[in-house]
Amino acid sequence: MKNTPSKFGKTPHQPSLWTRADALKVHADDPTTTQPLVSANFPVLSDEVFIWDTMPLRDIDGNITSVDGWSVIFILTADRHPNDPQYLDQNGNYDVIRDWNDRHGRAKMYYWFSRTGKDWKLGGRVMAEGVSPTVREWAGTPILLNEQGEVDLYYTAVTPGATIVKVRGRVVTTEHGVSLVGFEKVKPLFEADGKMYQTEAQNAFWGFRDPWPFRDPKDGKLYMLFEGNVAGERGSHKVGNAEIGDVPPGYEEVGNSRFQTACVGIAVARDEDGDDWEMLPPLLTAVGVNDQTERPHFVFQDGKYYLFTISHTFTYADGVTGPDGVYGFVADSLFGPYVPLNGSGLVLGNPSSQPFQTYSHCVMPNGLVTSFIDSVPTDDTGTQIRIGGTEAPTVGIKIKGQQTFVVAEYDYGYIPPMLDVTLK
Repeated sequence: MKNTPSKFGKTPHQPSLWTRADALKVHADDPTTTQPLVSANFPVLSDEVFIWDTMPLRDIDGNITSVDGWSVIFILTADRHPNDPQYLDQNGNYDVIRDWNDRHGRAKMYYWFSRTGKDWKLGGRVMAEGVSPTVREWAGTPILLNEQGEVDLYYTAVTPGATIVKVRGRVVTTEHGVSLVGFEKVKPLFEADGKMYQTEAQNAFWGFRDPWPFRDPKDGKLYMLFEGNVAGERGSHKVGNAEIGDVPPGYEEVGNSRFQTACVGIAVARDEDGDDWEMLPPLLTAVGVNDQTERPHFVFQDGKYYLFTISHTFTYADGVTGPDGVYGFVADSLFGPYVPLNGSGLVLGNPSSQPFQTYSHCVMPNGLVTSFIDSVPTDDTGTQIRIGGTEAPTVGIKIKGQQTFVVAEYDYGYIPPMLDVTLK
């Protein structure tokens, strides 16, 4: 990709590549990188709503943060419609699968709170109806700014278009619970430019979402990760030797993999408040490998940058595949070069017997990984499934150099705080 000069005067970095050779090393059901089976008898947070992408309240350094002893999570939420005629089958029974599959079109940001880091209670909408400028409120990141309880919520405003935005409000606590106030003015930050990041005009199946702001522990600047696709008209991308990597004989054929153009984007703030941003070239590209690198985020450990992202089986390119789950890469500096963890990138995938059991994993700095339950088979053939729309069991992983290992499993939706802030 062609890099444009940064207004900061530094030479733009070259994106690291997740290659087809790397992806050929992905293997499902390795016990060290496979999420434990989720029981079909799982509990649900609510019978009235679906929940999926979970965004724990954190500080700018990534630490999961409670306030006055209350843990808070922001979650994409949609009402269930068991009595809506459009979701009843020909026999008058509730078609929960169709309702679940339609949830993205009515996704709204809700918050939940807990004293225990589990046993979540629904607080309500983050923003009142009409505050967000678009139909859908898609995933992002809530940042606790200070001891006054101010929170910047970065999220994706979708349809029409897709814009990275932020809205500032405040968390208020009592001995009985948590409320959010003041989330009333949404500020647009930036959109895909068509030069580094693909636009909807270039590709109707584009992705541009999932902001994750952070402060670089080494240079102290404020940055933001996000999901994107490499700029260019759909189908015009070249999958060359660099994107293919060191494949064995017989694996040089790439099929139609030019249509897979995922990347992890990055932007740098021009101010300290995170109101003015400049997009930079992607940190990582997956041209010829995958079409989605969703919800990218970092864990900073041992002076290294552990970059995590989630992806699907169905978004892989011709000739390569892998399970739904979280993938990771590591570098010694923010701008790389990044190498795939475990040789392949796979960190925590679904087992092949339950390929859609969980998704939208978030790796926290304490090694705990939260996700939501999508669907779990209820019979041996896998033809009967139970829809989730609720929190999955939390998994513990250990990160050691360029390797990761599954080491523990915890309760459903267990998201304990790493630090507590007393509000003033």
